[in-house]
Amino acid sequence: MTEVEWLACTDPTPMLNFLRGKASDRKLRLFAVACCRRISHLLTDVRSRFVVNVMERYADGVVNDAVLIRSHSVAQAAYKDYLDKFVYRFVLHVTEPRAEDAAWKCAHHRGPQEWHKIERVLLLRDIFDNPFCPVTINASWLTPTVKSLAQKIYDDRTFDQMPLLADELEKAGCDNTEILGHCRGSGLHVRGCWALDLVMGKG
Repeated sequence: MTEVEWLACTDPTPMLNFLRGKASDRKLRLFAVACCRRISHLLTDVRSRFVVNVMERYADGVVNDAVLIRSHSVAQAAYKDYLDKFVYRFVLHVTEPRAEDAAWKCAHHRGPQEWHKIERVLLLRDIFDNPFCPVTINASWLTPTVKSLAQKIYDDRTFDQMPLLADELEKAGCDNTEILGHCRGSGLHVRGCWALDLVMGKG
């Protein structure tokens, strides 16, 4: 895949193929979690909502492999109770032992018309940006205010405050148009967002 193809892509398949061996397990797992969160309004079963939350914590290393195994069992039980609902298979996918498998299955699982392929592409772009042209951040921009705000946005999932982060970065001297533009853009933002990760030092 070329840079031009990545930027023009409307299908998650070639993008995930390109990311094989390049993306961290954390980011791949968070992509799978983000797929589930985009349809969370359809998850009426409390077990499945719990599993999605746990898998997000697992991606960040807060819980261990034993919790992953238990979560998989819980997701299986929920899926058996709701075999007619595609959303519960999504939750089962997110508990796959290998992050790459979780991402791949969530990217390709078919659902109703409301769940378009292009939305999964937008999630991939928010998390991985343009891997052909990685952005770096100047340590001098990472003031206590910037780091504190980024952490709060991440912890609370208050991604509507991303423009405020851009303002604080700019006050700190940031002149990187890609970082500022992404933070102020109207696109999707999720945990794993490349710009937020950059500020927080996550990979």
